[in-house]
Amino acid sequence: MTLLNVQDLHVTYHAHGQKPVEAVRGVSFSVDAGESLGIVGESGCGKSSLAKTVIGLQPPSAGSLRFKGQELSRMAPAAFRDYRRVVQMVFQDAVGSLNPRMTVRQTLEEVLHVHRMVPANRVAARVRELLDRVGLPETVLDAYPREISGGQCQRISFARCLALEPQLIIADEPVSALDVSVQARILNLVRTLQKELHLAVILISHDLAVVRNICDRVAVMYAGQFVESGPAADVLDAPKHAYTRELLAAVPDVGRALRERAQRPTSQLLTPSS
Repeated sequence: MTLLNVQDLHVTYHAHGQKPVEAVRGVSFSVDAGESLGIVGESGCGKSSLAKTVIGLQPPSAGSLRFKGQELSRMAPAAFRDYRRVVQMVFQDAVGSLNPRMTVRQTLEEVLHVHRMVPANRVAARVRELLDRVGLPETVLDAYPREISGGQCQRISFARCLALEPQLIIADEPVSALDVSVQARILNLVRTLQKELHLAVILISHDLAVVRNICDRVAVMYAGQFVESGPAADVLDAPKHAYTRELLAAVPDVGRALRERAQRPTSQLLTPSS
């Protein structure tokens, strides 16, 4: 079943006395239930503008955005509130996305209370269930965001989303600010959640390795447009567009670097330049 269908979407920013900036130019795509779509491209290509428009934080300038066949711009206020609940977003700055004056317990309890997700007498138990789902111990419940790691904050961000029982999660560069070892654990979490909860995921990233690990399909974005899209293996293993090939060529080949280093004479390995 198609959850999200976007057709010819445009997003233009207008600033007084300045030329309009068209951040998204005629983008079309769809996402099915349980599917993962990766959107890749360099900084400034329009990825985050696209994400904010899909989530409802930025109005589109033109085009169609439908969820389960219903046009967002024509939704009644109550229907749009439901949409904002079942389509959730995880931001790059995990620490900054959490209220610094609220503990982890308060953050999760607030979501459950405001949206009446469970009866009041079930809130505490549901909070513990959410922590367990994202692999965190109950010892973090009374901690503030500044008192836990960036990776733990990102897990709390996912738990906050899951509290609302979403059907689609948009993850905007969810691991780029984390250490490599932490990135791997967060990506494993995303894969697990998607499989176990049958979640649809839109993963926005500049990191092709991250997208390859997570996504069924990939769309490559350049200057506000999709220049190539298709199954992840097809796009990343046999790219057709020159820009996609440039992105792939820019990915460091660690294995090749190590092989080249191993083949260098010992005298060169000992020089300061090494």
